[in-house]
Amino acid sequence: MALVHRIQHRLSRDEVEVQMLAFKRIGIAVALALALVTAGARSIARTWVGRLATQHSLAAGSQAASSSGHPRYETRAVHDPNGTGKFYMGREIAQVMGPGGIPWLDRPEREDEERPSAVIDAMGLRGGDVVVDLGAGSGFYTFRMAQKVGTAGKVLAVDIQDEMLETIRRRATAMKVTNVEELEASETDPRLPAHEADVVLMVDVYHELAFPFEVMQRVLESLKPGGRVVFVEFRKEDPKVPIKELHKMSVEQLQKEMGAIGLVHLQTVETLPMQHIVIFEKRD
Repeated sequence: MALVHRIQHRLSRDEVEVQMLAFKRIGIAVALALALVTAGARSIARTWVGRLATQHSLAAGSQAASSSGHPRYETRAVHDPNGTGKFYMGREIAQVMGPGGIPWLDRPEREDEERPSAVIDAMGLRGGDVVVDLGAGSGFYTFRMAQKVGTAGKVLAVDIQDEMLETIRRRATAMKVTNVEELEASETDPRLPAHEADVVLMVDVYHELAFPFEVMQRVLESLKPGGRVVFVEFRKEDPKVPIKELHKMSVEQLQKEMGAIGLVHLQTVETLPMQHIVIFEKRD
């Protein structure tokens, strides 16, 4: 399970100066690299340029700032071993589950542990709805929702990992499901069509997003007026839930982070054994 540019940030004067300094450093390094090429050290030069470009890209990402001028993300050397060391609004972002986790996603006991039928009931889906399964994984929810919205509707199955999307593609073919469309996301952009989605579902995904602010901005743009975002997350408030702490989310933290992009808390459903169903709405 994992994810994800058209966002344009206004840079403050300090940020512009930082960017200009970075470009000057790149210029110096490129000149040095060219000198190395002349001397016959082409492979060394390519390595230098590649590393510098990567470092500059990471530096630019770390400079992403809120309207208050403070860095949106913070990196800490000391952090939870199950996390990335990157923090957003006081919360450490968790490591992503890779395609090796497909057996976990498809485990038979998941039906009893997570009660997907209860999740879909809480979503209030109707025939003809356009639903996004963001961080679709192996399609555990994708095909259940495809059946609910019918042939007049569709499900956009979004994931950042090719292996997950290929799994969904194979299953759709085998099941002869025609109302599922796979979309490959980037870390910052789920690449959703604008103003088309009725509901966006994220099941145990949000806490792993590397760029939660940017992704949720795109999600907001993808929603129709009155569209909803449904989060299913393990309860951080309950220490008895046997899940690693960084893979849990509290309702309070979700409200805080969704408030930052303008989504309004609609309701929280607590009918699942270990997870919240937390629903937000787009309002004009």
